[in-house]
Amino acid sequence: MWTAGLILIGFAAGCALAAALWPLVLRRAIHRVRAAERRARASERMADLGAMTGGLAHEIKNPLSTIGLNAQLLGEAIGELEIDPEAKGRLTRRIGSLTREAERLKGILADFLEFAGAMRLERRRVDLNLMLGEMIDFFMPQAQQQGVRLRSDLSPGALWANVDVASIKQSVLNLMLNAVQAMGGNGETGAATSGMKELIVKTEAGREPDKRASAIIHVIDTGPGIPADRLEKIFEPYFTTKPGGTGLGLPTTKRMIEAHGGRFDVHTTLGTGTDFVITLPEDAEGTPEPLKS
Repeated sequence: MWTAGLILIGFAAGCALAAALWPLVLRRAIHRVRAAERRARASERMADLGAMTGGLAHEIKNPLSTIGLNAQLLGEAIGELEIDPEAKGRLTRRIGSLTREAERLKGILADFLEFAGAMRLERRRVDLNLMLGEMIDFFMPQAQQQGVRLRSDLSPGALWANVDVASIKQSVLNLMLNAVQAMGGNGETGAATSGMKELIVKTEAGREPDKRASAIIHVIDTGPGIPADRLEKIFEPYFTTKPGGTGLGLPTTKRMIEAHGGRFDVHTTLGTGTDFVITLPEDAEGTPEPLKS
């Protein structure tokens, strides 16, 4: 009897508590639904904006090419004119400036379209060591010309990954070019470093927390390092410290790596150098293919 009474009292108390909490639960559920709706609308607006800006960039690119071509033709025509050499020199310099600015704008548009465009990956399973070895041979003369020692530290044997070769090559090449610039190799950006200017491309096999195998690429320089206030911004679009830079190189590289399901990290020490790290899932699916340049 007492037990049944206690059960009834407990049930009634539970019902009362549920009734008291129900409005709060309902309000939270409504808040979550509305927040999800706002995110969906914002995502839709961003997609529309991306499509519009991409279309606008394409529309600008075509007449810009026409401007550049006509500037080149004007320069050739001015060179053939029989006029005062001083006046001809002024006209030639002005046309040259116009041509250079048109080319610079074309480069900015190309970077923007690459950053904003949809990632279309054509994956195949390749040996990253073989691919990077060919890239190092290709880049070696340019590094030497800039006074930078380029060396490889590739893992023993093959290092397989299922990747879009063109985008991974472009990502690594961008990092190598940035490293040379960071060491003051071209006199445009970065503080000149004392001692050996060295660029190292290193690979190693890794293991993810979920035990999946991964392939890791390091691009290491002995430059001045990246200050903390810049380190927080280097992956933000349009942030750059390079004269004439677009600030889209690293964000595009990060986007390419993440499209592969990988990670893009940076470790830096002021006065010592920087290590950009690309981690790619090995993804053993697919038939290994020989690398074709």
